[in-house]
Amino acid sequence: ISAMVRILIKGGKVVNDDCTQEADVYIENGIIQQVGKELMIPGGAKVIDASGKLVLPGGIDTSVHLEENFMNATTADDYYSGTKAALAGGTTMVIGHVLPERNESLLEAYEKCRSSADSKSCCDYALHVGVTWWGPKVLAEMEKLVREKGVNSFQMFMAYKDTFMLRDSELFQALQHCKDIGAVARVHAENGELVAEGAKEALDLGISGPEGIEISRPEELEAEATHRAITIANRAHCPIYLVNVSSMSAGDVVATAKMQGKVVHGETTVAHAVLNGMQYYHQDWAHAAAHVTVPPLRLDPSTPNFLMSLLGNDTLNVVGSDHRPFTIKQKAMGKDDFTKIPHGLPGIQDRMSVIWEKGVIGGKMDENRFVAVTSSNAAKIYNLYPRKGRIIPGADADVVVWDPEGSKTISVDNQLQGGDLNLFEGLRCHGVPLVTISRGRLVYENGMFTCAEGSGKFCPLRTFPDYLYKKMVQREKVTKCQAVKAVEREPYAGEVVAVVNSGKRDFGASDLDTPTRPCTRHGGMRDLHESSFSLSGENQQIHTRIT
Repeated sequence: ISAMVRILIKGGKVVNDDCTQEADVYIENGIIQQVGKELMIPGGAKVIDASGKLVLPGGIDTSVHLEENFMNATTADDYYSGTKAALAGGTTMVIGHVLPERNESLLEAYEKCRSSADSKSCCDYALHVGVTWWGPKVLAEMEKLVREKGVNSFQMFMAYKDTFMLRDSELFQALQHCKDIGAVARVHAENGELVAEGAKEALDLGISGPEGIEISRPEELEAEATHRAITIANRAHCPIYLVNVSSMSAGDVVATAKMQGKVVHGETTVAHAVLNGMQYYHQDWAHAAAHVTVPPLRLDPSTPNFLMSLLGNDTLNVVGSDHRPFTIKQKAMGKDDFTKIPHGLPGIQDRMSVIWEKGVIGGKMDENRFVAVTSSNAAKIYNLYPRKGRIIPGADADVVVWDPEGSKTISVDNQLQGGDLNLFEGLRCHGVPLVTISRGRLVYENGMFTCAEGSGKFCPLRTFPDYLYKKMVQREKVTKCQAVKAVEREPYAGEVVAVVNSGKRDFGASDLDTPTRPCTRHGGMRDLHESSFSLSGENQQIHTRIT
């Protein structure tokens, strides 16, 4: 009977991504039926007084890791506790991740995830599937997932060497395939080869603490891979969606690509848009380790401001929580080696309030842009708009009554999300959800929960979202008219030299072994005096260096 709930939200301001208007919202049967003034509605509706409040489309969190096994640990939230925390924070839909092991069937991994999530989720959810290895089987399964299982996005990794990393040729083929089947291609961009080298180097220098994560993965590795990913996508004629954009230099690469007219979208996380990497140098190991994620938080203190501004000006389109909570005990698996600290930060519950505080109160975006980056853009990109991400008659009744004057102090003591640390501990947020309505049901009101396990539904996502593909399809038509052609010419009739086969390996072999380079370091620590190369001809140190 709960589907027959009638709700009238009276006296509020309805905020969409393009305008704000004073209007009442009438909800029935899980659908927004009417939006406007002086509505004629049947009796028996529960009335919510929203005077002085905003009425927003429920948040869509595009990246959450619930019940996920990752780096030898299972995340500290399942689909019940995680989606419950989401609803309390004003988020009414989450997109989780399926991360198949190397050589594991993508379909089997997907089914495993569905069987658990369907019975637990409190809000609507969808799934991204990780393309964590490459081969004909993966190609076929991607197609099946898209055709029969309601998946429209795949995530590829340029990092995680020896586990998830795809080589450039594999990434190119995966992106070509995404384009053919109309899927959203999500790419994590960091130079995986150099990350591995950097980690070895840091450990050799005796750096084993959390600061090693930042030292071994400097932002130029992200900027380089971001540029490479965009180039590969451009060659594959595939729209690309970059995830976890975390540095100013990578942000610049995305901005430049957009200015060049490439079809590029970007997502950052709340943590990257609010915190910086000085946390890794904290005296308390547990505090530092709690912030370990990839790409790491950046040392340059102006990074968060910069990323928040990029969200404000549409260079970055979406902000997710990338919620992957681990306990201190789990993080402690890497107490002697930072490469074994599981990567991940919590944030599913705090995302909306923290972005409101730092983005809207901070003057980086207005309330309409806030709705765009927390909800509408995600709905457009994943082909859910305007059924979700907009308050309009006929849309799903996923609605939040937001109090722009209210405030709360974030603390681990009163959070619903998993993990035993909150990154935003003590942050006072002005702007809080008072009421959350999911699928037309009142699930959260003034701190009280009325939400049944398993009441959320899986949302199948359709392919070829216009927001990404309309331009692309049109461009394909244009380029077909200007297709490259072979040159008509007389065949060569002269002599041809005989092939010399000296029994040597073919030079075209992709796996030529590179000789390992001799180690010029002394005693492990880099001596900064010895590496100062002066241009005034006083280069005696250089000779001592190469002895």
